[in-house]
Amino acid sequence: ENTNGLLRQYFPKGIDLSVYSQAKLNAVARRLNERPRMTLNYETPAERFQKTIASIG
Repeated sequence: ENTNGLLRQYFPKGIDLSVYSQAKLNAVARRLNERPRMTLNYETPAERFQKTIASIG
């Protein structure tokens, strides 16, 4: 639910995402993944993902 709110900063509810280029969608995804989250103890989703992957391998 929180992520939906963050996405609404870039894309209004009900909008057809097919009008956006893949580059634009990737840029928004990158910005969201590089944004620190309180629920992740102020780590970014990208940082948490990398830590998880490193602990598996």
